[in-house]
Amino acid sequence: MIEQATPTDPRQLAPVRGGEDPKGIWTERLVQYLRVMAAVSMISGLKYWASICGFAFVPEGGFEAQPIAWQTATIFFAVINLVAAVGLWLAAPWGAVVWLTSAVSMIVVEVFFPQIYDDLLVVLVFHPVAIIAYLVLAVLAAREQPH
Repeated sequence: MIEQATPTDPRQLAPVRGGEDPKGIWTERLVQYLRVMAAVSMISGLKYWASICGFAFVPEGGFEAQPIAWQTATIFFAVINLVAAVGLWLAAPWGAVVWLTSAVSMIVVEVFFPQIYDDLLVVLVFHPVAIIAYLVLAVLAAREQPH
């Protein structure tokens, strides 16, 4: 009789397992960092939604008067930042992936399309530092996990 292989539980592959108590100091720090970044992503996403809805942070003429590139980028970051915030708060592996996608996308937009937004200094300082901090904490937390 042929024995079938059982699929590997994807939660075992993640450096942080959502819903479980952290096992080490670096895992706990990583979860705290993810929660802080979730709050930052939530605030950022709400800022973009405020621009779309016309509450605040709206350039002259409102959302409809802006170039299509600005409108597209604003809608993209409004959605992806809020999705990333949920995933980061849950310490889910997909949350970090969505957040990294958002951060790298913002860097790309600022470097290659500086006419869309004018946050070049903020983006090019904050996002790379945040990504490096996440990677360092994720590696240290992964080393703590039993093999």
